[in-house]
Amino acid sequence: MRRQRHARLQEQLAAHDLDGLVLLGTSAVAFATGAATPAEDSSRAALFRSVAVVVRGADAPILLTPYPEGAPPELPDGHVLGPVLPDLDDGAAGLAAFLRDRFDGGARLGLDEVPHPLHRALDDFDLVAASGVMGPAKLSKSPDELVCIRAAQRINEAAMVDVVPLLRPGVRQTDLTARFLRRIFELGADSNGIDPIWQVMPPTKAAGPWTTHGDLAFPTPSTTRLLRDGDVVWVDTGIHVEGYASDFGRTWIVGTDPRPSPRQRTQFQRWREVVEAVLEATKPGASALDLCRAAIDANGGTRPWIEHFYLAHGVGTDSAEMPLVGTDLGEAFDEQMVLAPGMVLVLEPVIWDDGAAGYRSEEIYAVTDDGWVQLSDHPYDPFEGR
Repeated sequence: MRRQRHARLQEQLAAHDLDGLVLLGTSAVAFATGAATPAEDSSRAALFRSVAVVVRGADAPILLTPYPEGAPPELPDGHVLGPVLPDLDDGAAGLAAFLRDRFDGGARLGLDEVPHPLHRALDDFDLVAASGVMGPAKLSKSPDELVCIRAAQRINEAAMVDVVPLLRPGVRQTDLTARFLRRIFELGADSNGIDPIWQVMPPTKAAGPWTTHGDLAFPTPSTTRLLRDGDVVWVDTGIHVEGYASDFGRTWIVGTDPRPSPRQRTQFQRWREVVEAVLEATKPGASALDLCRAAIDANGGTRPWIEHFYLAHGVGTDSAEMPLVGTDLGEAFDEQMVLAPGMVLVLEPVIWDDGAAGYRSEEIYAVTDDGWVQLSDHPYDPFEGR
């Protein structure tokens, strides 16, 4: 799997006429090298982060890391080196000197993040965004990558089985977080990806936090807020296994015996109808715009997702990556995003009735040669089985 990823990066370096990559983001380093790094969130491991260097034409990447124990065993001698601190002047100068030993002056390098000290230190290189290489290389997953995503999702879903019994009036959001984090590591997770979200949704948009776009505020951080009987909670979590992320989303109702109202059941049914319509359109050759139109038609002509968010996104070493479906980049962007086998979609429609809150869940699907296969599998309690 790691050799295949390196080969895809090499193909993209050649296609974009780049001499190499310098990657600082945790997920990008994991993709390029297979290195495991303790992460404080889904994007970076504080100041002491690892750096990946990919040289065009080289057989293996180079990993500069304070965590050599996380390096995969197949990296050759001389390809796992000590740490640099690219966010500091001295560290950036050291990394620049390292790169000058491996690239000619004026070399074109793709970077995913460029701290100010590193930007100053690399003034003799031609720096471009690494996204042109990383996006296509990560877009379609191999069968092994899909297995890793499924493994992460299984652990995430299994942990929720232990969290749900805690969902009672008087429990804090952070109590749910504590139970969840303990359980995922007991089940074999490598790291947590995002701060778990247990967001209590107000009945109306106006009753919630103010937003610049006038739509719902989601997600918001979890706090010590006490849950109350009848609260509608939107859940969103993500963990990592072998560098690959899960993405779990559900709507829960707080109570000792929670029962959705008839209107809440209708919201759930509308959500399912949107998902089914999108899946009907999901196949190789379909565009992201086709999926958006299917979702809107199934929701009576109204967009069933949050402003400045998306109908669907990919998942891989990032918890949200290409393909992105239904963003505010517009229809032209959606139209040129064409589905192909191996692409992964996390569908997350939102059904909202202002005055009665709404329903949101997430499901993961991989595009196959003739349709799709589902990678997530968790019940919709308390909206089913009663």
